[in-house]
Amino acid sequence: MIPLHDENPTIHRPIVTIVLIALNVLIFLWQDRGSERATYERTFSYGAVPYNVTQDGEVGLRFEHGRDIYAPVKVRIEPVETMGRQPGDITQPLSPGLTLLTSMFLHGGWMHLLFNMWFLWIFGNNCEDAMGRGRFTVFYLLTGLIATGVHIASETDSVIPTIGASGAISGILGAYVLLFPRARVLSLVPLGYILTTIRLPAVVFLGIWLVTQILNVFGTAGGGVAWFAHIGGFLGGLALVKLFESKEHRERGDLGRRMPPRFAQGRRWRE
Repeated sequence: MIPLHDENPTIHRPIVTIVLIALNVLIFLWQDRGSERATYERTFSYGAVPYNVTQDGEVGLRFEHGRDIYAPVKVRIEPVETMGRQPGDITQPLSPGLTLLTSMFLHGGWMHLLFNMWFLWIFGNNCEDAMGRGRFTVFYLLTGLIATGVHIASETDSVIPTIGASGAISGILGAYVLLFPRARVLSLVPLGYILTTIRLPAVVFLGIWLVTQILNVFGTAGGGVAWFAHIGGFLGGLALVKLFESKEHRERGDLGRRMPPRFAQGRRWRE
């Protein structure tokens, strides 16, 4: 199922959500520019990698000479200031800890970016409304860190960079299901060759989404997707959302969980 929109208006303009979307798009344009090798170098340098320490040094990535295949292998990562590196090796300009943050703003292609930003726009604006801009920013980054940590714990031997905003957005989905369980989500559902739409309560739509992530962990659809990051982010969002919910939203109670009549006509936002 693909969400088209939710019937859940906001009160405040979602500035942070808009800024996050703009940042992700701009960084992807930087990441994807130039040669294929340049894209891979940026992806590895700023992606989060489950580092292992071996006798030869940390886990790294080597570009195979004369081929279009970029294979992760165990090689030594030289300090960024080292000038005499091997032609096939790349440097790691940041500490592994910082890549946990930078990796949230990298993507593996246009479709990866577009799907993530679409989910962020649909569900992020309401969560920002319920938390406030400052709390929402911290919540987004924190659940992203939790998601990446869960993924690293699940694949400690991996040498493939982990990238994408999916973990942080999964945290938003976990928050949304508790904040707005009855909000309706208009979803596009493929039935064979036929496409239809259905309105589902958020708790049902996001419950189906979570079950799908869990099934993919045990299925064969895993190719290159950090499913544990999605699950970890979602559970992190569930656990933390009440700590970040604003007093204003708690006092509004059920407002925003369904379409209030006064929002049916007039502005969607107020400052």
